[in-house]
Amino acid sequence: MIKHIVMWKLQDEVEGATRGQNALAIKHQLEGLPAVIPQIRELEVGLNRQASDRSMDVILITGFDSLADLASYRDHPRHRDVAAFIRAVVSETRVVDYEV
Repeated sequence: MIKHIVMWKLQDEVEGATRGQNALAIKHQLEGLPAVIPQIRELEVGLNRQASDRSMDVILITGFDSLADLASYRDHPRHRDVAAFIRAVVSETRVVDYEV
């Protein structure tokens, strides 16, 4: 299995929406992806509860059967839509992909 983990630090405000509002919007959009992208085997979204200079605001933990399935997920139109929203509201991103 391939684990794909992404963490985001959000901007304080984007187009009138607060960091917290955008974090919830990201969570909601990501949690809808398994219904339309069958390659997703696991998906968990967490919102940070302990703010610090080192912390990120949102984490995504996903599981895929293969790197090919991860690539299909990345290229899926619905994922691209969600990713575009996320890019508009984040200030920093960290990613790791590993095999278990």
